Amino acid sequence: MIEYIPYHKIDKVKYDRCIELSKERRIYAFSWYLDCVTVSWDVLVEDDYRSVMPLPKNVKYGIPYIYTPSWVQQLGVFSKQPVSADKVIQFIRSIPGKFLWIDYQLNSENNYQGSGSLNKKNYLLSLRSGYEEIEKGFNKNRKRILNKKFSSLKLDKKGANDVFMENYRALNKPYPLPDQAVEKLKCLCSGTKDQVQVWNVFSEGRFVGGLIWLQDTSRITYLVPMATELGKQLHVPTYLVDALIREFQGQDLVLDFEGSMVEGVEKFYQSFGADVETYCYFKKRIISHV
Repeated sequence: MIEYIPYHKIDKVKYDRCIELSKERRIYAFSWYLDCVTVSWDVLVEDDYRSVMPLPKNVKYGIPYIYTPSWVQQLGVFSKQPVSADKVIQFIRSIPGKFLWIDYQLNSENNYQGSGSLNKKNYLLSLRSGYEEIEKGFNKNRKRILNKKFSSLKLDKKGANDVFMENYRALNKPYPLPDQAVEKLKCLCSGTKDQVQVWNVFSEGRFVGGLIWLQDTSRITYLVPMATELGKQLHVPTYLVDALIREFQGQDLVLDFEGSMVEGVEKFYQSFGADVETYCYFKKRIISHV
């Protein structure tokens, strides 16, 4: 039986153990991560935390809704056992009817093609091979840029969080984030978890870009890249991705680019030889008329 468990009643030890042992494991789903990036969250639980589905929630104009928070790409059903398409449907149908709006992204292992679903793209690069073998998958333009050697750039792998956040706020972004989303990001960076890393890049002492990335047992997640106008001219994004590949080459990991439906961003990820995977965005609207 699938039960709806409100936040204050969640057994986080059992919940996190389920995420940890699941095939679908994603760093976003752990309780410490959700505590940082959500306003609040509840969970659907089956058979004493054998399977779980976290539900970030909020209220707007008096309407309760479920959403996928900033800094989270994939949630969905996580289980110690294989998850069938029927099981995913059961969980979705178990979401309480009080949530009149749902904008939710399932993980790529959750096979759901029902009503209100839309496939989205993510890009993954295997890091199992050595650097030279991985480099063979780079396209000609990426190789050309990397041949410049980046002699003017200095990478600070112990990057100061405040330096990154100060510059992140200052940059003019085409899609400005609300202050709340920025505060959630600060929460992630200021925690004690070594799974959240900040890298800053400087050129002649001047900040030109940076990256927040996540490390879990099977994947490195390219969470928040950033480059100033000068940083873009100096190809800081390419420099940072190459640095990650060099750092983790030869390990049983994938580099998760978090995907994009923007053509230019897609091409950037593909230029490193990344492969596409699909995951499902689920949308539901129930409008009440009083």
